[in-house]
Amino acid sequence: MFSTLIKQALPKNAQDVIQWGQLHGSATGLALVNAAQAVQQPLLIITTDMVQANELYHALRFYADSTLPISIFPDWETLPYDTFSPHEDIISKRLTTLASLGTLQQGVIIAPITTLMHPLMPADYLSAHSLYIKQGEKFSPENIRRSLTQVGYHAVQQVMHHGEFAIRGSMMDIFPMGSDTPYRIDLFDDEIETIRIFDPETQRSIEKINEIKLLPGKEFPLTDKSIELFRENWRAAFTGSPTDSPIYESVTKGLSPNGIEYYLPLFYEETATLFDYLPKQAIIVHHQDDYQAGIDFWQEVETRYDQYGHDVIRP
Repeated sequence: MFSTLIKQALPKNAQDVIQWGQLHGSATGLALVNAAQAVQQPLLIITTDMVQANELYHALRFYADSTLPISIFPDWETLPYDTFSPHEDIISKRLTTLASLGTLQQGVIIAPITTLMHPLMPADYLSAHSLYIKQGEKFSPENIRRSLTQVGYHAVQQVMHHGEFAIRGSMMDIFPMGSDTPYRIDLFDDEIETIRIFDPETQRSIEKINEIKLLPGKEFPLTDKSIELFRENWRAAFTGSPTDSPIYESVTKGLSPNGIEYYLPLFYEETATLFDYLPKQAIIVHHQDDYQAGIDFWQEVETRYDQYGHDVIRP
């Protein structure tokens, strides 16, 4: 009965705006789960911040069964114009969520309004820069090293975190973005003999699989083309000599300096938003006063630009 009433209270057309009230305590979570289960459409729930997003996620997960996809599109968890980058696990979760949206027919995505205000890479970026590795395929360590570096992976001595890889003789370890576990690839001559999941703590192989998909390691590429576009856009956007900026010089060398995420639009001719990734039939849910939270965040951006902007642009 309750689910039937919830379904009747959902918008039927794209122009419909419906307000729900008197949902106290955990009733909000129960109502939203019933809404998500009642329709073959994904729900995007916009919250005021990450704290509210996490609280709502746990409330929905409590009421939902295991078959209903529920995910958070996380914030970078850095302040505007910070000179350090988000943690690799956050980038992994963001890329995983974006990669899943194109085929999502039912479920819930939760995103803070502040996260939605950041520009994203074009919607075709993930498919264009994902790599597939299969057992039995030809494998060139030098080619894969170059390809992984261009999509944001880091070469290390021992793989422990998302976005890292290590090549040692006839073996490569890699921890792909979007994966819960790292993988070990063993070669026989120039062919992939086995692919196994391994434990990064003990370095022991666990389970054999046939193929893996590698999402990009960053939300921007470091190909020759993207670096040149970054340089052109930088010169068009900022005054002064670009060579005075360590950020400009690092990207020119194919590196990703800390805080480079706030320069993401310079790597692309056009950027996107989360709405470009969502299916057209998605239902948008505004949770509490997210509009005011967006205004407050934009004021913070302007304040931090006035305080730190020039230092970030020309250190």
